[in-house]
Amino acid sequence: MTVAATFEIEYLQYLGADGKPVAEIPAAFKDANTLLPLFKQMLFVRTFDTKAIALQRTGKLGTYAACLGHEATHVGIGASMQPDDVFAPSYREYGAQFMRGVQPREVLMYWGGDERGNDFAGPRKDFAWSVPISTQCLHAAGAALAFKLRKEQNLAVACCGDGGSSKTDFYAALNSAGAYELPLILCVINNGWAISVPRKAQTGAKTLAQKGLAGGLHCLQVDGNDLIAVLEGMRRAAELARSGGGGSVIEFLTYRLHDHTTADDARRYRDDAEVKDAWTRDPMPRLRTYLTDQGVWNEELEKAWAEECGKKVDIEINAYLETPVQPVEAMFDYLYGDMPADLQAQRAEVLALEGRR
Repeated sequence: MTVAATFEIEYLQYLGADGKPVAEIPAAFKDANTLLPLFKQMLFVRTFDTKAIALQRTGKLGTYAACLGHEATHVGIGASMQPDDVFAPSYREYGAQFMRGVQPREVLMYWGGDERGNDFAGPRKDFAWSVPISTQCLHAAGAALAFKLRKEQNLAVACCGDGGSSKTDFYAALNSAGAYELPLILCVINNGWAISVPRKAQTGAKTLAQKGLAGGLHCLQVDGNDLIAVLEGMRRAAELARSGGGGSVIEFLTYRLHDHTTADDARRYRDDAEVKDAWTRDPMPRLRTYLTDQGVWNEELEKAWAEECGKKVDIEINAYLETPVQPVEAMFDYLYGDMPADLQAQRAEVLALEGRR
């Protein structure tokens, strides 16, 4: 028998669920002090997430997509990018976006139904949130192509979920990245569920990382609850892309500890035992234990930082609540650069109705 090709998918993990090292820590992250600000950012994200859910429950925010359990993956991705890179998120990567300069109040505005929340104060190059899953992968591929044509050492990063990796947009993006050796990193955040559809019901692939092999990309599977593994996986992919070696598909194994959104009830399709087991792999206590063992973190520091996070998030919440609501006709302002005649007529009708009230 002649074998046409064989392949292996490397798996990265450095910290076990108990926070103890299970492999040699990469040189770039051996100094625990380099991880400390990222852990603090993870704590900030969780504080924000908790308060955002409370806002929605009290009717002060629309449907909200929590990121509970994704903090290590999101913060690690954001921390691995440079200012001139381009990020194409889905609708949940707040940790990465905060690292990129997006303000928490903008996130709240978006989920509050205000399109101004998609007009980030920074970075201006990054794409807006994408609710249609995986369409942002093609946008990122386009940005990566622009970087290559301009001979710039920047890269584009796109995030999608496990369900999103089954979309044609995802495959088209990875095929383009492979054909043209684009500096593109496709991050598949595998939290086990495509809303209510389990991973096993929407793909027969043994790993989601291996999907990139069809396009000729570098492929890697990472423990997405291990910040060090996330950072190392992204470091390798970024180094490859910036040196002209082409793109990567990285599968981050994590879990969605909250419902898909606040409009969802995951108890209807997820087993309680599964969720209980997932909490044992929560990225927060894992890194907390490691940093404590390394002597750079303790309960007193965490208590003080938790209080500071609460204050910082409250400032953002107040800024969101105090932002004047846009007039109804503003819904037309974000559709076209040059508004078609029929929409101009609709807008005029709305203005006329508003004037009669």
